[in-house]
Amino acid sequence: MPEPPTSAGDAEREKCRAAGSSVVAAVGLTGLKLVVGLVTRSLGILAEAAHSGLDLVAALMTFFAVRISGKPADRDHTYGHGKIENLSALLETFLLLLTCIWIIYSAIERLVTKRVEIDVNVWSFAVMVTSIVVDASRSRVLYRAARKHRSQALEADALHFSTDIWSSGVVILGLACVKAHDWVPAWEFLHYADAIAALLVALIVVQAGSKLGLHTVQALLDTAPVGMEERIIAAVEALPAVANCHQVRLRASGAQHFIDVHILMDGNLTLRQAHDLTEEIERLIQQLVPGADVTVHPEPDAR
Repeated sequence: MPEPPTSAGDAEREKCRAAGSSVVAAVGLTGLKLVVGLVTRSLGILAEAAHSGLDLVAALMTFFAVRISGKPADRDHTYGHGKIENLSALLETFLLLLTCIWIIYSAIERLVTKRVEIDVNVWSFAVMVTSIVVDASRSRVLYRAARKHRSQALEADALHFSTDIWSSGVVILGLACVKAHDWVPAWEFLHYADAIAALLVALIVVQAGSKLGLHTVQALLDTAPVGMEERIIAAVEALPAVANCHQVRLRASGAQHFIDVHILMDGNLTLRQAHDLTEEIERLIQQLVPGADVTVHPEPDAR
């Protein structure tokens, strides 16, 4: 269960710090990979530079998304601004898929139509190892903040950095194979390892991006968490004063969940008793969904 922040202000500051540090990391990695990729003419490194460039765009989107989503509800957005996080995550997914299209096209072009000489040197490996270290650190921080604050935008940003770890490892393997071709020229297939590594990078990103995209679309369509309705009904109907719990509705707006329930209760209860019962139900549901905004509609039991 996510750890509740000490205050809304502290939560927003922590989310903004996590998103802001990702912007800085993405700027450094993109520039470093681009320079080394252009110098060595490695498609694998250039694919990683493009991937990191998309990480930079995604990190900027995340940074602004978490700032806007923290604004309180107003007359035009009565459920708050949390949906901007879901929208940001969806746009990041589209950016990832566009990057994959470019990588796949370039890799197939090299494999089928033209041969490009690649200068594999110590800087090729150094930039990719550096990328793995930075990506591992950033993804860990972002995942921790995403779980704590239930932020889909931070989760998407963390996914960008975590997929970079695997894709960077694939590129290193491709570069090693190209270097091995220099030592064993008879093994011609090794020369194409860099392009094959780029293809594998694209497949890794497509697989991860598809999962994130599905999760984001479900949030935008207000898909209820699996099994949550049943757990809420079971918990509420366990109260002795509740005869029935029905018409349970759930929706999420960023990290905030909104839950409406209808209950049947003893029609002989006083207004004060009915009010106390609804507050008890609200606290009970908030134990299942921390921080949820709960509305309880009481109805008299006519039986």
